[in-house]
Amino acid sequence: MGSVLGHLKPELVWYHFEEICKHPRPSKKEEKIAQYVVSVGERLGLQTEKDKFGNIVIRKPATPGYENRKAVVLQGHIDMVCEKNRDVEHDFDNDPIYPYIDGDWVKAKGTTLGADNGIGVACALAVLESKDIEHGPLECLFTLDEETGLTGASSLKKNWLKADILINMDSEDLGTIFIGCSGGKNTAATFKAKLEKAPRNYSSYELKVAGLKGGHSGLEIQVGRGNAVKILNRAIWSYSQENNIRLSEINGGNKHNAIPREAFAVVLVPKNDEKKLKKFVAKYNETVKSEYAAVEPDLVVSMEKHSAPEKVMDEKTQKHLVNALYAIPHGVIKMSNDIPGLVETSTNLAVVETAGKNINIVTSQRSPVYSQNVDITNMVTAVLKLAGSEITYGDGYPGWAPDINSDILKVFKSTFTKMYGKEPEVTAIHAGLECGIIKEKYPDMDMISFGPTMRDVHSPAEKLQISTVPEFFNQLKTVLKNIPVK
Repeated sequence: MGSVLGHLKPELVWYHFEEICKHPRPSKKEEKIAQYVVSVGERLGLQTEKDKFGNIVIRKPATPGYENRKAVVLQGHIDMVCEKNRDVEHDFDNDPIYPYIDGDWVKAKGTTLGADNGIGVACALAVLESKDIEHGPLECLFTLDEETGLTGASSLKKNWLKADILINMDSEDLGTIFIGCSGGKNTAATFKAKLEKAPRNYSSYELKVAGLKGGHSGLEIQVGRGNAVKILNRAIWSYSQENNIRLSEINGGNKHNAIPREAFAVVLVPKNDEKKLKKFVAKYNETVKSEYAAVEPDLVVSMEKHSAPEKVMDEKTQKHLVNALYAIPHGVIKMSNDIPGLVETSTNLAVVETAGKNINIVTSQRSPVYSQNVDITNMVTAVLKLAGSEITYGDGYPGWAPDINSDILKVFKSTFTKMYGKEPEVTAIHAGLECGIIKEKYPDMDMISFGPTMRDVHSPAEKLQISTVPEFFNQLKTVLKNIPVK
């Protein structure tokens, strides 16, 4: 694997990012990328530590003359969301990510790029390795398992970090400073299906919804993109109101924090109803393509012959499941009253999976307001309980309340204004940042989050804007130089 990004500036940042791409890093399987990060710290002769969970801290002394500045921790996570297109063969446990350049963007071949948060990690490593960046005492914190539950940050000891200020580099819009984030919680359900023999004289088909953009269930939830599970289930529900259809399995979505891009169902209809189903699917395809034309131009609902399954769900299970999937809310529930354009509360129907006699559903709720998160969780719970499913909850994670009087915010705003002649946008993010968890453990730590521009994270369309990386790195260096005296 030769260098693809080696000619890009700043060299050290892109060097480390490309090296990161070579090391597999699924959530909960970060051993290889962790080894690389540790090797950088050891090669540089810097104090390098790992905690019991596997989080890594590398400490770099202040440059001469900056010893009296407040200590700063640069923070990013080393895991990535592993999504690929269905027709792409890729083993995320062992294969590297293959980046390529498309104009002003870096993308990956058929998979997520992992710029979330590989570029933040690369920038931290570049700061550690650089000899010409002026900064006070520095800690670089590399956390694990951010994407599947923020468990790396959750495992941090309260006395491990010594810094006064945290700069999180896991945001996705250059020129925007984030000073708050949503908390979140997963609500999962299991339907215990009674299975029965597939009826005779029925034809089997796979119904498929594909071509959707998907995306991050927090950052892109307000765009109105299609949810493949909702679209597929709507077809099944609608057809079943006046026609005989039996459901063998239904699957869609992969991650709790991603909007489902694809969904599939194996269904059976009487042989003499085959034409009726084909006509329905063709018309339904036209309907939803028209509804989503502005945001999902590649949406396709299709059907094709499928081998006959041995079992189908009994009619009671099928009815309860399809009704529940139709009724579960998905999307924006409430917009912020304080920050224009910011989603305050949302929920994502993320996964449906048929596993033997169990049909598993995963949903994800977000809000920086604790009571709102409880409310939307209860709403989803009520639907699933009415359908007779068993409910479980994830541990959840706290939000990060904005502090408009933050010292590091003042530094960033003043340096940004001097660099660009305008003030940056200051906002909060409708996603779970590790800042919320770290703030809970280190309540006196001052925090901001920023980063270069990325789009379509958590999907194979993920891309990192090349021209924003040197801008971001220059901002980071300028902020580090201007950290206040302790």
